[in-house]
Amino acid sequence: MSDVQTKFSAVEAKEWLVEKFAHKLGVPASEIDENKIFTDFGLDSTETLVLAGEMEQWLGFELPPTAMWYHPTIEKLSHYLVIAKDLFERGEL
Repeated sequence: MSDVQTKFSAVEAKEWLVEKFAHKLGVPASEIDENKIFTDFGLDSTETLVLAGEMEQWLGFELPPTAMWYHPTIEKLSHYLVIAKDLFERGEL
């Protein structure tokens, strides 16, 4: 069975991101601030690239390299991911 998400909500994307950040930081998910800027989490560039790769694998398509830059919080990125998935499915991303 594939882990690729065919349909998901912003809430589901947010939950996935919170769990990934919590795991990478070694803290409980309840300690992850969804409105904190990604750079403030202290992940280095390698960890961020790994996270982006895991996210693309979960989504089933490649995100623009600027996605995390233009949507710099879990809250903002989770909403963008739903839009991006729709654009990808229509061949517009």
